[in-house]
Amino acid sequence: MTKFILRRCLQALLVLFVMSFVIYALIGLMPGDPLDLMIQSNPGATPEVVARLRAIYGLDQPLYLRYLHWLWDALRGDLGFSRTHSQPVLEVLIPALWTTCKLMLISFVLSVILAMVLGIVAALKPGGWIDGLISLGAFAGISVPVFWLALMMILVFAVRLHWLPASGIANVGDGSLLDHTRHLIMPVVTLALANTGGFTRFVRASMIETLRMDHIRTARAKGNGEGRVVLVHALRNALIPVVTVMALSFGTLFSGALLTETMFAQPGMGKMIYDSILSNDFNLALSGLLFATLVTLVSNLFADIAYGWLDPRISL
Repeated sequence: MTKFILRRCLQALLVLFVMSFVIYALIGLMPGDPLDLMIQSNPGATPEVVARLRAIYGLDQPLYLRYLHWLWDALRGDLGFSRTHSQPVLEVLIPALWTTCKLMLISFVLSVILAMVLGIVAALKPGGWIDGLISLGAFAGISVPVFWLALMMILVFAVRLHWLPASGIANVGDGSLLDHTRHLIMPVVTLALANTGGFTRFVRASMIETLRMDHIRTARAKGNGEGRVVLVHALRNALIPVVTVMALSFGTLFSGALLTETMFAQPGMGKMIYDSILSNDFNLALSGLLFATLVTLVSNLFADIAYGWLDPRISL
């Protein structure tokens, strides 16, 4: 196990290195550069001043040299300076990371629990009316656009009922735990409902296939109760393909919750990456995308470790 984890960590470092170069090259090939906005805001800048600024920021060098300078600084813990926020990248990245972690972890755990319960219940009697209702709800969750769901929640719970705040992370001057919790409820529920439908379909399909296998009939023939057969013998085998889907969704959820963060004014990673790309804030965009890549690699590593725990026959 230790050798496997070390080998995967080395592979992750290689992937991060390749991705850092690819992302840096793609951002560098975008039209314009960080100095364009500065020049536009100061139309009196002479060509000599512009050339001096490009030399100071290293923008007059070839792309590969700029990348090597950035990589050397990044290895020493310096991710650069955010031009739009006028702060070091880490000081902008950490608050956004904390906001996304709260949204992501709570909504992910909630969606997994709901998907497990609904998928197992639907698989016990496939084709029945309960299965039909759960499948209908799952298809609705998959089909409904996230922005529409967020709008409906704002209209109902914030505008009509005045139960929850419409946006933001805290009221001005409050900032208590209860206040933060009230601001988290709607974005968390929106993300959870958006992912529960797909997870439920995978759990249901995998459970139906597993419950038809020979070892399940053998477990029932030995006199095991239905609860033990379902939760111990069937669920553990059924989770193997589900874990793969959840691991991939975990990385996507980390940086892809842009619509939810925008609708509820949550300053998370998705919105930060989107805004930094639009504003040509190269250092911030590059760091955010690399961190999202790292989270995806780590979630895939945990999924591979979970395979061995769920089925000891699987060789790492």
